[in-house]
Amino acid sequence: MSTLSKVSERRLVVPTLATETGKINPRLQEVLDEADRVILYEGTAASRVSYKGEMHVGVDLGTAYTVLVVLDESMTPIAGAYQFAQVVREGVVFDYIGAISIVKKLKMQVEERLGRKIESAATAYPPGVPLAEVRATGNVLRGAGIECSRLIDEATAASTVLQIDSGVVVDVGGGTTKLAVIEDGKVVYTADEPTGGTHFTLVVAGAMHIPFMDAEALKTNAAEQARLFPAVKAVMEKVATIVARHVTSYGPKRIYLCGGSARFPGMAQVIEDVTGIETVIPGEPLFVTPIGIAMNNVAGEMAPLR
Repeated sequence: MSTLSKVSERRLVVPTLATETGKINPRLQEVLDEADRVILYEGTAASRVSYKGEMHVGVDLGTAYTVLVVLDESMTPIAGAYQFAQVVREGVVFDYIGAISIVKKLKMQVEERLGRKIESAATAYPPGVPLAEVRATGNVLRGAGIECSRLIDEATAASTVLQIDSGVVVDVGGGTTKLAVIEDGKVVYTADEPTGGTHFTLVVAGAMHIPFMDAEALKTNAAEQARLFPAVKAVMEKVATIVARHVTSYGPKRIYLCGGSARFPGMAQVIEDVTGIETVIPGEPLFVTPIGIAMNNVAGEMAPLR
């Protein structure tokens, strides 16, 4: 196993998010804790899962990680796999064959655990990408032998899990920052701009004079993150200014931060300091959007372009 793979298996301890009845999904912490337990890095040994009921499957083609998650009929994670991947750039699938290969590999690994085939899944795209790219995302699933049941934008997928009445959902991925403004339980505005975890890695590579992949491994090593914080803080502040520019006019009271890049310690505080808006991280942030995608996998439905 590579150094990056070993590092990627380490999970950060994230503070429990207090839930408020009617304002956030009361099962949120339970679902994210279970996701952290059952979604494993590609190649990690795992026990079989005994489940014969209806499954909801989601595939998240991220800039840094591709995640496949399976939920049971109660929308609780029962299996999943993820791996580092560089097949998407700023929301666009640029390595189509590579993306199909990774999804096939994750699919086979999860199918082996489940003892049954994965036939359909939902997937997602960043807000504002061209229609042709939205279709390409669905075609990756089809190329991997999975029927694409639904396409949904990533920020809306994250809000599906959180089930908040109001606030801003910010998904800081590998290459872009996606956001959705929620009012009265409905998405009223979405946006997507370049800047994410890949930019963290580039800054670390430059500061340490090391190759990109070595910088990625260093960035995801919890023991090194306090030392790297001064270098990546400027990128965090850029993310925060993007968020502020899009949401200030809506007057939100809280920002919910998710996506793999939100795992870096200090991220939420920097966002809060720059925007002046309370910012929280709900559980394991890497899996919020993939779970939301899976919740939109409805059996028997073809993928509408939403």
